[in-house]
Amino acid sequence: MAMTDDAPLLVANGLTKRYGHRIGCENVDLTLYAGEVLAIVGESGSGKSTLLQMLSLQMMQTRGDISYRMRDGQMRDLTLLNEAERRLLMRTDWGYVSQDATLGLRMSVSAGGNVGERLMGLGWRHYGNIRNEALDWLDRVEIDRNRIDDAPRAFSGGMRQRLLIAKNLVTKPRLVFMDEPTGGLDVSVQARIIDFLRGLVADLDLAVIIVTHDLAVARLLSTRIMVMRDGHVIETGLTDQVLDDPHAPYTQLLVSSVLQA
Repeated sequence: MAMTDDAPLLVANGLTKRYGHRIGCENVDLTLYAGEVLAIVGESGSGKSTLLQMLSLQMMQTRGDISYRMRDGQMRDLTLLNEAERRLLMRTDWGYVSQDATLGLRMSVSAGGNVGERLMGLGWRHYGNIRNEALDWLDRVEIDRNRIDDAPRAFSGGMRQRLLIAKNLVTKPRLVFMDEPTGGLDVSVQARIIDFLRGLVADLDLAVIIVTHDLAVARLLSTRIMVMRDGHVIETGLTDQVLDDPHAPYTQLLVSSVLQA
């Protein structure tokens, strides 16, 4: 039976990742709805990136399960998808924006080719249509359309990151994973990327799970926040409520450290 429109988009229960006796992430429950932006925050080693990699199927969990509402409305256990279904999901319905844009871009292929690659995965074959769509997306992420035939290796770090965002959003995904998307960039470049990310998320009604150590980024982009420490969820709730009135001592320490910086 198909799910209703107010049904969750992604549900995870008891997600755990162990490396021998070391805990990467333990007993994490998560529910995400369409159009919601969830920030996962914490210091290095808190387990936030491990959790993101499990949710995005880049890493297998030790135990726990993840379900996703497909476009036909059916909730599917992601561990039961066959390889072709998994590839199609990751290339079309999902996006993944990493901190290092070189991991998601083909550096020797033109900007237009990078954006068009995902469209071809959806069956687009008309060169003119693919190029026009790529041009539209370069405009949306503020890259001069005259650079469409330039390879990303000729771009600045900020331009590469914007191109990676265009590549991931061109197929109109419903869920985008972001791993420190503004990390390693100059402050002015960070502000610019955050600004147009906010616009794109709102315009496309995207669901987003973003991992960041930057509480300012979490406040600007997310509606809900999850604080992690040592592989465990310490506190969760609406972003402004958690950051303005943190209950857990660890969250209070994180917030106070930002205020003192």
